[in-house]
Amino acid sequence: MYYYHYPYPLHPQPPAYPGYQYYQPLTRQYPQVDVNVFTKSIKSYRLLMDQGSILLDRLGDPDFDVKLMSAAQKGNKAEVDILIKSIGLRVPVETKYTPTGVTFELATQPEPGSPTSCCSLTVHLKWGN
Repeated sequence: MYYYHYPYPLHPQPPAYPGYQYYQPLTRQYPQVDVNVFTKSIKSYRLLMDQGSILLDRLGDPDFDVKLMSAAQKGNKAEVDILIKSIGLRVPVETKYTPTGVTFELATQPEPGSPTSCCSLTVHLKWGN
């Protein structure tokens, strides 16, 4: 049986001389998390979900659908907007449509001092081929 003698240690030891310091990885300091904004966003999104449900209920009315699709087909955006406002939603709704589908974007009102709203709900529905 033969033994091989390693001229160097398998796990080199750091040199022992004054001033030598082991390398320590940098640890990042993160600020304490603040869930207040996130909690407000969740509450606002629940409102959007409720308003989206009201929108879908109204869109399920065949008479309303005929009026909405007819106005959209004629390119009468003002009439489409009036029909959507007649639903009585408490949040602003932006409506976009094409011959194949319609998109409703419901958004919360921005808080004072904030340029944008916290969240939005987009409902895209197909209404043609």
